[in-house]
Amino acid sequence: MRLVADANVLLSAVLGGRANLILRHRLIEEILTTKATLSEVEEYAAQLARKKRLALDVVLMAVAALPLTMVDQATYRASLPDAKRRIGRRDPDDIEILALALHTGLPLWSKRGRLRNCYSETELRTD
Repeated sequence: MRLVADANVLLSAVLGGRANLILRHRLIEEILTTKATLSEVEEYAAQLARKKRLALDVVLMAVAALPLTMVDQATYRASLPDAKRRIGRRDPDDIEILALALHTGLPLWSKRGRLRNCYSETELRTD
């Protein structure tokens, strides 16, 4: 199975949440994300480190160790207008990740219900 992952899922994985088990599940062939999404994860790394009382470099190393394929914006650029039309007003930060999902036709994995056609962690079982 191939999936596109949103920032909130990746942040959960960094913290050792259920998302981490799913990211490393044997049926998961590839997890795609965007540079913008990865930047968002890195942006929140400092907040996570403080909240969990972890050293920032430990959290950043966990982010770097995530098994991801980062897709260049040029690959999904043609899908950006459609993604912006669908979600731009509600959450401009999610335009790029939605564009990638639209471009690839892959499901978008997110913890946020406002992104349509998403898998939740309960739908991606690890047993």
